[in-house]
Amino acid sequence: MTTDSTLTLRAALQAGAAVLAEAGILDAAVDAELLAAHVLELSRGGVQAAVVTGRDLNSQEAAAFDAAIARRAERVPLQHITGRAPFRHLELSVGPGVFVPRPETEILAQFAIDALAAVPSPRPLAVDLGTGSGAIAIALATEVPHARIVAVERSADAYRWAARNVARLTDGNLELRHGSFADALDDLNAQVSVVASNPPYVPADAIPRDPEVRLHDPREALYSGEDGLDDIRTISRVGLRLAHSGGMIVLEHGEWQGQGVRDILTSDGWVAAATHADLTHRDRVTTAVRP
Repeated sequence: MTTDSTLTLRAALQAGAAVLAEAGILDAAVDAELLAAHVLELSRGGVQAAVVTGRDLNSQEAAAFDAAIARRAERVPLQHITGRAPFRHLELSVGPGVFVPRPETEILAQFAIDALAAVPSPRPLAVDLGTGSGAIAIALATEVPHARIVAVERSADAYRWAARNVARLTDGNLELRHGSFADALDDLNAQVSVVASNPPYVPADAIPRDPEVRLHDPREALYSGEDGLDDIRTISRVGLRLAHSGGMIVLEHGEWQGQGVRDILTSDGWVAAATHADLTHRDRVTTAVRP
């Protein structure tokens, strides 16, 4: 790529997308536009409009775009370069040390939001166990504003990102705690209407295919024992303690783990365990109810 002062944005995007495609990035053109948006402080739509109007890049802008493309070609996650990750209506701050929220987790959030909104209480309580960036908890707090949300995160690095997002995006109805979800919420026993979690669920001997995941997501946010279900076993027991009668648990898991998750929940005493597909028709979320 070049830093010629007469380089057009269109040419820069085409060259950048070619570099990313060569590096194995599936959505190379999309990522190039998003990196240009970051460099130029525009929306993606603004970048597309600037291409139509024939905008040029000056040498400083071109150099910054080249640098961003080079980092992405090294398979640094796009969100680590831009510092932002979209989640539902939110734009979360993310970076090294925190799991980058995925679109499929929006399905989990929707089940939790619907369940919380349906609780016949003026101030229902939900918990997010292992909140990471705060994505699920903040979605609950902003989309069910009359509810009280408590989120817990054990990683100090992830907790700092969550605290930043909670301070910026919520309005006093979300409490963030630092600690293990196994024992951090004893004061909420039998009070919780919705227990939500996107826990680690990758088996210990499984190696994620994508370098962005394998090299940059925190290991403690990925792996959970030989079958990937150790944290879900803990969350099932903790959730049963926290939930009141009629309370719901909502768990994300791998597409092959639905039966195992239902078996864990049912053995622990949850009822009506059911697994739900995401938008790509892969089993992704399991729910159950405390009797």
